[in-house]
Amino acid sequence: MASTKEIKDRMKSINDTLKITNAMYMISSSKLKKARKRLEDTEPYFFSLQGTMERILRHVPDIKNIYFDNYNDLRPEVKTVAYVVVTADKGLAGAYNHNVLKQAEELMKEADEPRLYVLGELGRHYFEKRNIHIDQQFHYTVQNPSLSRARRITEQLLDEYAQGKLDEVYMIYTRMDNAVTETTVTQKILPLERGKFDMKLPAGVTLENMNFSPSPEAVMDTIVPNYVTGFVYGALVESFASEQNARMMAMETATKSAKNMLHDLDILYNRARQAAITQEITEVIAGAKAQKNKK
Repeated sequence: MASTKEIKDRMKSINDTLKITNAMYMISSSKLKKARKRLEDTEPYFFSLQGTMERILRHVPDIKNIYFDNYNDLRPEVKTVAYVVVTADKGLAGAYNHNVLKQAEELMKEADEPRLYVLGELGRHYFEKRNIHIDQQFHYTVQNPSLSRARRITEQLLDEYAQGKLDEVYMIYTRMDNAVTETTVTQKILPLERGKFDMKLPAGVTLENMNFSPSPEAVMDTIVPNYVTGFVYGALVESFASEQNARMMAMETATKSAKNMLHDLDILYNRARQAAITQEITEVIAGAKAQKNKK
């Protein structure tokens, strides 16, 4: 049995760790609330953009746009597919990073010519360790998701897509379904699937009059980059919120484990102390008997 001093040292160490896990839980909780509020504040604008795109496609059903899947009927035999993988900069978040990285690896094996765009330091370290080439690594974007950073990412993706360097672009990120469940999502962001924007009007409802200046194609060319930026921003915020939620659950589990360990050590400490007291009493009695026998 360990000595009381060894047990007390272990209890002190666990108590110190307990303070850290509690602090990390509170910090993640605060960041999660801010992230959700930030996303809620920007959602109406991007929903309006989506509604505008639906209205344009209703009025001009035969519109051709480079950003939509019906722009070119000739499909390349070998597709260059970009995967934008959103991971964290830090660990201690349960299976959050593992699920995203595992799904990214599986999809890249199936692609003809995969290209890898990584957000988050853990993702960079993971792929570099396995000698998987990273085409672009966006530094520190995940810790402070903002529209300006989402816009810079979108501009690069749209530019390479417009130049024909990319045939398809997918984003792999984590969506928080609720306080307990998180889902790893793979979403195609380029080209846009036109079918998702075809909203049928009820029978008997006439179309409103719309004028496009200078043309429907030019209007769509302006709206689509903003729409894609909104999606990228939403994915970054969702991933950040999921990371904080995963870290909260991990810290909560660690805190419970630490408390259970302290409980067990407390029992062990009491037993060790009781054994030490019993030993001292036994030694006193034995000494007293020895002195009595001498007389």
